[in-house]
Parts: sequence; C-alpha cells; structure tokens
Amino acid sequence: MNTLADAKQNSFWWGLAALTLFGVSFGYVEAALVVYLREIYEPFTQQLDPDRQPGELYPLITLEQLEAAGTSHLALLKIEVIREASTMIMLASVGLAVGWNFNTCFAGFVVAFGVWDIFYYVFLRVLVTWPASLLDWDILFLIPLPWVGPVLAPVLIAISMIVAGTIVLWRESGGRRVCISWRHWSVIVLGGITIVVSFCWDFRNVMAGGMPNPFQWPIFVVGETVALGGFAFALRNRRSLS
Repeated sequence: MNTLADAKQNSFWWGLAALTLFGVSFGYVEAALVVYLREIYEPFTQQLDPDRQPGELYPLITLEQLEAAGTSHLALLKIEVIREASTMIMLASVGLAVGWNFNTCFAGFVVAFGVWDIFYYVFLRVLVTWPASLLDWDILFLIPLPWVGPVLAPVLIAISMIVAGTIVLWRESGGRRVCISWRHWSVIVLGGITIVVSFCWDFRNVMAGGMPNPFQWPIFVVGETVALGGFAFALRNRRSLS
C-alpha cells in the first residue's frame, strides 16, 4: 500500500511527464505554424527586397510597409499578437492543471514553457533546417515590442526555467514547501525585466527596418544572474528547509 509520500512522488513524475509531453507537442505545433507563416510572407518580403535570401528574417517588415500592402496584412499582424498572448495562456493553463498550489502551478508553467521553447527550435531545425546555429537571430516575441536576439539566449532561459521549475515541483511533492518571499520575488522579477530589456534594447532600429545591432549580452547575463540568484536564495530560506 502506497504511503502519502509515495503518492506525492508519483504525482510529481506523472506531472513532469505531462508537462514534457505538452511542451514537446506544442513545440511542434508552434514550429509548424512558423513554417506556414514563412510561406505566406516569403513572396511579400521578396517583392520588397529582391536581393533578400529565402528564409532571412531581417530586416523586419515595417508597419508602414504593411499598411501600404493593404489591410489584410495588418489584420494578420493583429491575429499573430493575439495568438502569442493565447500561447502564454495555454502554457499557464497546463501549469494550473498539474499544480496544487501557487508554487507548483507557476513551476508547471515555467517547465512547460521551457520545454516548448527548446523543442520549437528543435522542430524548426528538422522542418526547415533553421536555425543553422544557436547564434542565428530570431524574432522572439511581439508584445508589447519586438523581442529579438540570438537563439542561444532564449534556450539558456528555457533551460533555467526547466531546472528551477523541476526543483520546485520535486521539493513541494516531497512536503518541503519552497517559501519565496516578496523580497525573493522582487529580485527574480527584476532579473526577468532586465532580460526583457536586453531583448528589446534595439527595438527602434529593428522596427524601422534596420539590421539588428549586436546583442546586449552583458545586460542579459546580469538579468539571468539576478533572477537565478533570487531563486537560489529562496531555496535557502529556512522556512523552505522544513
């Protein structure tokens, strides 16, 4: 007969399996969607810039170019922005389904997010042989401004999210509650905002149709270090060790 502790550990493994399966399959869905979007916009970008190589993401199409091309292209942009927001809601929903308190729900969200993000690039590589390397630049997000950067940056974040989320799920399932105080959350959020700044640093140039300037790795590293530091100190919280 299984004890309560055994049941909780089994719940951890089943939950982690569910999050992984969801992230992998959703990564394929996202990659397939990008393949379709490239097919839609490739003729348009080639028309704007005949010298542009197939599959090149930059320079981005500007809002002025979209407006000049007709209302249908602007409508597609609005649909894409809403789709991105819906993606975050879907990832949060699977966290809610797997977790049993705020910590585990949020941990489930970040694990699913990390797996989804990594396998998105894995499947893009399989489907269209892109990215050629982890240093290839991508358009990461459009809300509220374009997030751009080399693929390596979001992959590093995804790995951090998977590790941190798994640690929280493991400890909580073992009855060792992780007490993340408002101070810890403040540090983690500050690190997250700093990472976002590194992605959006060049947004004016990119939105104007320019080629991206060198990525702000120093800002990114500071943000990642601060966020991970806040999480590490939360794990060392005495109340978390009980």
